[in-house]
Amino acid sequence: MSGDSPVEPTSADLADEIGEVVRFDVVGHGDGVRVMHVVGEIDTLTAPVLRDRVYEQLADVSLLVLDLTDVTFLGSAGLAVLVAAKDEAEQRQCRLRLVPGSRIVTRALEATGLLALFEIADGVPQALEASR
Repeated sequence: MSGDSPVEPTSADLADEIGEVVRFDVVGHGDGVRVMHVVGEIDTLTAPVLRDRVYEQLADVSLLVLDLTDVTFLGSAGLAVLVAAKDEAEQRQCRLRLVPGSRIVTRALEATGLLALFEIADGVPQALEASR
């Protein structure tokens, strides 16, 4: 034995791991409107990735719809990212609208008293219709 120590994971390893837990699909819907569909778990590991992806989109939209219908877990780190994203959207003078879409997400927002902070839509079509 040569005293090998455990190998630290690389950013590629973490990206692979995150890729198995969460996925982001972004679709444009006309001038300055995008829908980001989030699939998977938003926890301590994936929340920073969600933050980065949301901030990237907020940089050049007037409305970002976050479709959380297929989120299977929303932890406190994910909730913090949503609140920070709302603040970032307001600073950039754009709108952030959430589509909770599942009891998991709705319950997390309700239990923490955060539901009332956001523009909420029952589905993506309703979120987009409200923007017209």
